[in-house]
Amino acid sequence: MKQFLDADFLLRTETAKRLFHDYAKEMPVIDYHNHLPPDEIAADRQFENLTAAWLKGDHYKWRAMRANGVAEEDITGNTDDFTRFKRWAATVPYTMRNPLYHWTHMELLNPFGVKQLLDADSAEFVYNHCNEQLPRFTTRALLEHFKVDTLCTTDDPCDTLEYHQAISQSGFKVKVLPTFRPDKAIGTEDVAAFNVYADRLGTVAGRNTDTYTQFMDALHSRHDYFHANGGRLSDHGISTFYAADFTMEELTASYAKLRSGKLLTAAEANTFKAGTLHFICEWNHERGWVQQFHVGAIRNNNSRLMKRIGADAGVDSIGDWQVAQAMSAFLDGLDKKDKLAKTVVYNLNPAYNEVFATMVGNFQDGTVPGKMQFGSGWWFLDQKDGMEKQMNALSNMGLLSRFVGMLTDSRSFLSYSRHEYFRRILCNLIGNDVENGELPADINWLGKMVQDISYNNAKTYFGF
Repeated sequence: MKQFLDADFLLRTETAKRLFHDYAKEMPVIDYHNHLPPDEIAADRQFENLTAAWLKGDHYKWRAMRANGVAEEDITGNTDDFTRFKRWAATVPYTMRNPLYHWTHMELLNPFGVKQLLDADSAEFVYNHCNEQLPRFTTRALLEHFKVDTLCTTDDPCDTLEYHQAISQSGFKVKVLPTFRPDKAIGTEDVAAFNVYADRLGTVAGRNTDTYTQFMDALHSRHDYFHANGGRLSDHGISTFYAADFTMEELTASYAKLRSGKLLTAAEANTFKAGTLHFICEWNHERGWVQQFHVGAIRNNNSRLMKRIGADAGVDSIGDWQVAQAMSAFLDGLDKKDKLAKTVVYNLNPAYNEVFATMVGNFQDGTVPGKMQFGSGWWFLDQKDGMEKQMNALSNMGLLSRFVGMLTDSRSFLSYSRHEYFRRILCNLIGNDVENGELPADINWLGKMVQDISYNNAKTYFGF
C-alpha cells in the first residue's frame, strides 16, 4: 500500500517520478490569473493566525463546510477564528475524494511542514504549530517561498493601481501586474448598478460618460492606464460568448436606454455586450495583450446567501449554455479584421472540452506558437479528473506541448501548492503513456516538454 502524500504522491510510474523530480519540481511559477489582493502584497501583510491566512474568503472551503452541516455563523459570521478553524478541521475528513482533501494537506505540508492529518482531534496542534511559523510567512515571503516569478491580479478598470505602483517601486523581486477585468462595463442586467458604474468610470477617467462614445473613450483611457502600469492581460468572466452584428447607432441607442434607467431587451443586451467586448478585444490586439475568457459559470445562485454575504459566497455552479456558434462568430469577427489578439479560453462545463479545444484550433494563424489557448481546468475543474480531461482533450485536438499551463485563480497565498499538484498530474499523464509504450522514452524531450508547460511557455507567451 502506497503512503498518502509521500514524495511520489500522484506519480504512478518511474517515468512520471523522474519527470517530476528531475524536471518539473523546481521550475519557477508564473501565476497569470489569480484574485490575490495587491494591497496585502504592498503592505507585506503578516497574518494574525491560520484562519486569517487560510479560511477567510475561501469559498471552496465554505461550500464543503455547509455541506457538512456547519452553521453559517461559523463559516462567514462572527465566530472567533479558532472556533472557525475547528469547524473546518472537523469537516476535512469528510472531504475525502474532493480535491480539498489533497489541497488541504499539501498546503499544510508546504510551507508549514505538517505531516499530520487534519481532523477535529489534531485541530489545536495544527493551528498552534502553523501560527508559530506565520510571522516569517508574510505575503511576500510566501510568494518567494513558492518561487513565484510573476503574478497577475484581477482588477476593475476603475482601480487606481496604487498598490501595484507601490510594489513596483519597493524593489520586490516578484512582478505583480494588473489585469484589466471590465465585466461591469457590460453588466446590463442591473440598470441601477450599471449607471453607478458608468458615473464612477467617468470620475476616475476624468471625462464625461453621458454617451456611448464618451463611455468607451473613458474605458479606453483606463486600458491605456493599465498598460502604462504593466498590464498586459484582459480577463472576461462571461456566461457564454456574445455574438451579433452591430452598428454604432444600435450601441449608442442601447447605452442611452440604460442611462435613462430602462432595461434592455434580451436581443439588445446581447448586441451591446457583443459590440462592447469586440471593441475591447481590438484594443487588446493593438496593445499586444493577451485576452482571457472564463466561460460557463452560473453565479450567485443562492439569493439568501448573496444578500447576506455578497458575491463570491460559494454559491456558484456550472452552467449549460450553448456556446459553440457564438464563440465561433465572436472570434471570427475579430480574426477577419486581423484584430484577434492572443487568446486563452477557459471552459467550466466538461461536456464542452472538445468544443473549446477544437474551436481554438480554428484561429491559430502561425504567427505565434499556441496563439489560441484552451486554458487549464478552471474552478470546479481544477482537480485531478478535470485537469486530466482538459489535457487529454487538448492533446487529442491540439498541441499539449504548447500549453501555457496552470494558474491558481485563488484568493489565498497558500494555494500555490496547486501548481505542484498540476505538475504531478501532468508528469503522471505523460509517464503513463511512456510506460504503456504509447510515447517514446525520450526523457530529454519529455523533460523539456514538462518544463515548458510548467513555466517556459507562459514566460514566452505572455512576454512579461
